[in-house]
Amino acid sequence: MEKTAFVTGGSRGIGRGIAQRLGRDGYDVAITYNTKLDEAQTLQKELMEMGRRCFIYQASMENDEVPESVTLQAIADLGRLDVMICCAGLTFHNNLRKLTAEDIDLVYKLDYRSYMLCAKISAKHMTEQKIRGSIVFITSTRGLRSYPEDPLYGGMKAALNRACESLALELSSYGIRVNAVAPGATAIRGNFSSEELSSSGFSKQIPLGRLGTPSEVAGLISYLVSDEASYMTGTVLRLDGGLILPSMPADAGGEMEPSWTRLPTRMI
Repeated sequence: MEKTAFVTGGSRGIGRGIAQRLGRDGYDVAITYNTKLDEAQTLQKELMEMGRRCFIYQASMENDEVPESVTLQAIADLGRLDVMICCAGLTFHNNLRKLTAEDIDLVYKLDYRSYMLCAKISAKHMTEQKIRGSIVFITSTRGLRSYPEDPLYGGMKAALNRACESLALELSSYGIRVNAVAPGATAIRGNFSSEELSSSGFSKQIPLGRLGTPSEVAGLISYLVSDEASYMTGTVLRLDGGLILPSMPADAGGEMEPSWTRLPTRMI
């Protein structure tokens, strides 16, 4: 029986890398995109050339009815659902003194609420069909380490990490595993050459000296949803090149700005 996967935010960045890898692993795939239809169609063509079925949906995941309805559509088109990957989202920086209620609602709906609703529909389907499936949240090291101007995005990612543990307990008796992957600074464009990955100014903050890639996150996902990881649930796996390991410099000579004051412009 062919395995199937639904990847929200699957048309670009980390989500695209995950969809590509699952296609190579033999999964039929459904993905969502927000505005870039051409990117979704290019990926669809690529997966179909592998002999895989691929369904694409425009979905603004922050809208109230969308997460549940698009997940139901993916299940209907795929015929069943073995793997749910919640990846859609945007990175936000929010200064508390300039924060608006609209900012809070958007980040909550996109980066937390949509994940929970997609997981809800997926889990309901898996339990009813007796599928020992896998649900994975793409979170962030920003849910594990504090930065300034990050009360919402980092807070929602921290909430997802915590929710993953509760969902794992709730669904374990059905054989459904729930895990989270927390990437650090990850390149989402370019050719991902070693020179490109290490040339970012922020790469100097990373112990391994470079940014991560979508394919590296996808490789971890491939393992996590496989039978080889069948004893793993309720975990948050960090993939960040050692980014959040260092503490404050022991001796900065009074000249170095504390690393925690510099928030990278783009992190998952």
